[in-house]
Amino acid sequence: MPHAATPPPPSTPLYVNDGLFDEDQVGFLRPSSPSEPLDDLRQRFERDGYLFLKGLIPRDDVLKAREAYFNLLAPSGVLAPGTLPVEGVFDGNKDKLDFPGMVPGSTDGNGRPRGGIFVDLALQAHAEPWYKDEFCKHPALRSFIASLTGWGENTLGLTRSLLRNNTPHNKAIGVHYDQIFLRHGEDTSMTAWVPMGDISLDGGGLIYLENGHTLGRELEKDFYDRAKQTGLTEAEAKDAFNKNMMSGGLLADGPKDFGKVYGRRWLVTDYEAGDVVLHTPYTIHASTINKDPKNVIRLGTDLRFVNSSRPYDTRWVNIYTFGDGV
Repeated sequence: MPHAATPPPPSTPLYVNDGLFDEDQVGFLRPSSPSEPLDDLRQRFERDGYLFLKGLIPRDDVLKAREAYFNLLAPSGVLAPGTLPVEGVFDGNKDKLDFPGMVPGSTDGNGRPRGGIFVDLALQAHAEPWYKDEFCKHPALRSFIASLTGWGENTLGLTRSLLRNNTPHNKAIGVHYDQIFLRHGEDTSMTAWVPMGDISLDGGGLIYLENGHTLGRELEKDFYDRAKQTGLTEAEAKDAFNKNMMSGGLLADGPKDFGKVYGRRWLVTDYEAGDVVLHTPYTIHASTINKDPKNVIRLGTDLRFVNSSRPYDTRWVNIYTFGDGV
């Protein structure tokens, strides 16, 4: 079975916002097959806090969406001349700072990401029918989550999503867990991180803190316990928690030091179009800096699913816009 082998730590140099990972700081994500017994997959999800599913979505469907995305962004000049849009190759003659992803630290004075037409088109992509009506509602993804969770017909994909590009050598995503952003609902949501294209090991894919879901719960509980001791109401505690986060709701900007502080490795992998990682609202994750040797732009999306029969964060029912307060 794909999850049986435990490969050695990767030898590829992996960089994050606070430097180069030491070899003993990294391991590999455990792959799973969607065809394995659901009971086995549920147990693995509960134990590890994630499921790295190989080939859940048909590869052609993913590449079709990738092509549509880069066709949309092509007028910004981000793509290398003579390459196909589906390849998503960055024009290395351009200044990377002119093409920032939607990550903290790449904003202007008003909190809006820099980048002019590039970020305008990246934002527009969230509302395109091929994305919001087709890709985000892909039946293979929704039906698998409905079966895995037992939510059935109550399985609801939230409209708000984060479709992120990451051009080579730009800032990576810092350390966080998703409940920080979904705190106006129960902690029962599920995130599907979907790489929209192949991502090399050093291409800026998501990385997961080993047993990070248990640490996320501990951090959340510790803060709420201390908040209650000071006499804060539930609403005040939620607001106070977010105010104590770093810019953009981060636990830390740098995964390297964060992993050292808590004595846990970061789990990494290369991704193929069609793969999906499901993770809990407390699973701590980040990303590496995109060092892809072929200058391939990393593209991926965060899709959130909830049980519509339970209270969920209704701020996520609208299409993502800059400054929407979530």
